[in-house]
Amino acid sequence: MKLKGRRLAVVGFVLAAVVVWLVVNPASYDSVFVASGDSGADYAAEAVTEPDVNSPLATEILEKLEVKGRAPKTGYSRDQFYNGWPTVDGCSLRQRIIKREFGETAVLDGCNVLAGEYDEPYTGEHLKFTEREQISKGIQIDHVVALSDAWQKGAQYFEAATRYAIATDPLNLLAVDASANQGKSDGDAATWLPPNKKFRCQYVARQVSVKYKYGMWVTSAEKEAIKGVLANCPQEPAVGV
Repeated sequence: MKLKGRRLAVVGFVLAAVVVWLVVNPASYDSVFVASGDSGADYAAEAVTEPDVNSPLATEILEKLEVKGRAPKTGYSRDQFYNGWPTVDGCSLRQRIIKREFGETAVLDGCNVLAGEYDEPYTGEHLKFTEREQISKGIQIDHVVALSDAWQKGAQYFEAATRYAIATDPLNLLAVDASANQGKSDGDAATWLPPNKKFRCQYVARQVSVKYKYGMWVTSAEKEAIKGVLANCPQEPAVGV
């Protein structure tokens, strides 16, 4: 019993040290983000792609979010969140998110996705890519909660480590059609929704989940827009909550 207690104490100490290190040095996130083997960010990403059967409803999570006006955009830049995609288990997080979406169709050269196909969520089109250049031009990684929107709804008051987490959390990342993503810009649900109406329930559920996870708020117009979408799918679960 004494030996077991000592082991538990050691494990607790190590976990506490990891948490402290991440807060002090957010760049170390990419070295602890990994599971074992080749999974890395893929494992973390897949874990939040599909909602758990026991997840609360998105409507329930929405009601827990504070409703406030936008804070000023003053001081915003992407550098306030991150400087490019981190390397996770030796591979760029961007490539890992693309691989997550392409699934078994992904053709790889080491870390790089050279080809593949998938059902693009924002347009609803089935996209096929045969060259890496096509992927580079046609696919962007979208922050479901845009970083500018996050900045104006709480993130500017967060510590740097928390903003870094918002920008690199697979829960907040989707590989999407480049033109659709540019059309979204930094809009929230009150100003932009995916043209693919079949994906809107999942989209706003993910936005609600991200904002709840990191303690961000919504505007009254945004909340009403999300409620309007979820009225068509009241059983839509939250994601990763």
